Amino acid sequence: MPSPATQRMVVRKLLSLPTPVLRLMSGGGVVYQGGRTLDPRLQYLAAQSRSAPPMNTLSPDEARRASAAAVSSMTGDPEPGVGIEAMTAPGPAGDIPARLYRPEHQDPQTPITVFAHMGGGVIGDLDLSQAFCTILANTTRGPVISVDYRLAPEHRFPAGLDDTFAVYRFARENAEKYGAPPGQAAIGGDSMGGNFAAIICQELKRAGEPQPSLQLLIYPCVDVACESASMTTYADAFPLSRAMMDWFMGHYMGPGDSPADPRLSPLRSRDLSGLAPAVVVTAGFDPLLDQGERYARRLKDAGVPTIYRCYDSLAHGFTAFTGAVTCADVACREVAGLVREGFEGRIA
Repeated sequence: MPSPATQRMVVRKLLSLPTPVLRLMSGGGVVYQGGRTLDPRLQYLAAQSRSAPPMNTLSPDEARRASAAAVSSMTGDPEPGVGIEAMTAPGPAGDIPARLYRPEHQDPQTPITVFAHMGGGVIGDLDLSQAFCTILANTTRGPVISVDYRLAPEHRFPAGLDDTFAVYRFARENAEKYGAPPGQAAIGGDSMGGNFAAIICQELKRAGEPQPSLQLLIYPCVDVACESASMTTYADAFPLSRAMMDWFMGHYMGPGDSPADPRLSPLRSRDLSGLAPAVVVTAGFDPLLDQGERYARRLKDAGVPTIYRCYDSLAHGFTAFTGAVTCADVACREVAGLVREGFEGRIA
């Protein structure tokens, strides 16, 4: 079995081949769906993935191992000049593992950001979001805390949400310790992490607490029972399919949980006014595309300053592909730049 470093080198070499060669190695032709053309590198990765068992046929432990192996070969290197430190924060079930990222040239006016990784609430760990968190810290020149929240089915809803909420409150209360403005924090996440971030903003509003400095929602799952067009158009997309979404929710939700609960589906909340300024990002080849776009539209309609971006040629999970897919790396740097603009009050 090749070492992770060797596998990574091979993947990067393959994905550096010219577009026509990649398309030929993927079966030929162009993947065009819903008016969008898939990036040829993602087309190749999707073709290669067909030789492996679908994740929704695996146990959670098997899926976690498969995900970790895939990410290790595709994720980018940490940004130079960003310190990385293991830490913990108090939580509802004991100390929560987390990872702190601090840029070498930190701006004391930049709020601390708490980030929750993707994985449907079932898979994923701190390594999954490390490359993006270093890009975010470096670009915003502010500290970032990534949360290693509890996973289902060992810890079903709302365990992961509660852990992320606890780390957010800890960061807000201890921001000055990390060189950030006191009493301020931003909240962000991708996929299920975006679900957590959106819900935390709504929960803070219900509790009468101040809103975060900003909410960053990257291809967020904001309606766990969504039946929009993108759920059909991209039902068999790579790396997230509709079958995988059902698998995730089957493990994440308990038998008594309702998809209509805004603490599961924040898109179903009736009133989105008064929430934190938002950066909402979607990927073109993603079953969750429509719900992320709709949430951004509803935030704008409710008077929430919102920036929305869709990266048409990319797929769900692109924050983990920065070492292998050039367009994913470019998108992540642009998203981090949008967050910086948001911190500077430049979201209309």
